[in-house]
Amino acid sequence: MTIVKSILAQMPAVRQPQAKFLDTLFATILALRGHVTYRNLSRYGDYCERTIQRQFRTSFDWATFHRLTRQSVLGAADEWIEVQDASFVPKSGKHTPGLGSFFNGCAGRPARGLEISTLAWVNVTRGYALTRHVAQTPATTKASGDESRLVWYAQQVLAQRATLPTSVHYLVVDGAYAKRSYLDAVVTHQCHIITKLRCDADCYFRHTAPRLPGQRGRTRKYDGKVNFQDLTRFTCIGALADEEHVTVYTAVVWHKSLGRTLRLVVLVNRKDPKKPRYIVLATTDVALDAATVVRYYRARFQIEFLFRDAKQFTGLTDCQARDAQALDFHFNASLATLNLVRVSEVQAADTNPLPVFSVASWKQRNFNERLVETLITKLELEPTSIKNHPRYEEIRTYGAIAA
Repeated sequence: MTIVKSILAQMPAVRQPQAKFLDTLFATILALRGHVTYRNLSRYGDYCERTIQRQFRTSFDWATFHRLTRQSVLGAADEWIEVQDASFVPKSGKHTPGLGSFFNGCAGRPARGLEISTLAWVNVTRGYALTRHVAQTPATTKASGDESRLVWYAQQVLAQRATLPTSVHYLVVDGAYAKRSYLDAVVTHQCHIITKLRCDADCYFRHTAPRLPGQRGRTRKYDGKVNFQDLTRFTCIGALADEEHVTVYTAVVWHKSLGRTLRLVVLVNRKDPKKPRYIVLATTDVALDAATVVRYYRARFQIEFLFRDAKQFTGLTDCQARDAQALDFHFNASLATLNLVRVSEVQAADTNPLPVFSVASWKQRNFNERLVETLITKLELEPTSIKNHPRYEEIRTYGAIAA
């Protein structure tokens, strides 16, 4: 892939053997059939199994590689946000570093395995996500508990804060991160958060009436508890443009357990008038308008497509190694491959949002191209006449799907 060579050329610390291996690795992941394991990579690639194992244990600056990948598609008018989320990775055995109990979203319960915590850029304008930083979540002990894991998530954000572009002002996370330990650590470093709250969140209206002359006693702080079933004290923004049965309300309130003032954005789904459904979003930036909060939180879901595609097509869950360095290399290589595919699609398209594309089609086309190249080499055929044949494109896209 030409884009890989151009990115690695901007990383002078990468030696030529490693650069050649990475260029081959990304192309092989997109061309192979089956699981992305050392043995399967050796079957489709130019390296033996032992060499691949050794390369996976070599350190590499993945954060810089991800950043340079994004820079190749920067647009002056594009609007970006930062997103953080974690994904469960099943893993058998007993001696893998970081093995522990993590929440498995597919099963809806905790399960034994690994977890990766991922920071991603989301292009709100064009509707796609790019991986920014990936780290394996340490296993939680009974003594440390979930709160220490939230602190670790916050530390990951703060450790990468220095490399975040100044144009990105908001970090969007789901409701699992709406805890005081996480918000206090992140917001202190001038990073506003957009998240989701429970429908029974303990919130109070702020008392804004002026103090009466001669009034004695302490100034009143609150003016009643928020009841999400009664939104008469909220400001009605109106219905969503694409979902007229969803009405948006907003208000600035005090959240008791989080200990801070938040702007709440309540979405009421009245598709079934007898059973309205409520979604409560919140942001630490009280000056942010409700429509932007909804738009940013909707864009957060793009990170879920990264996890889905990485697990289905680029082997995120296929690593059989028990070495911490090899696991980190595998997780980053899997998500970096998706970054390269998305960047290639963005460079080829000029519409907003980005047209729907299929990673399965990418893999099918790359497999077909690799097979034709192998036939040309092994059978000593003339490549020019074959690639210029009017039916070559039909062979290259054989089995590909539209989306």
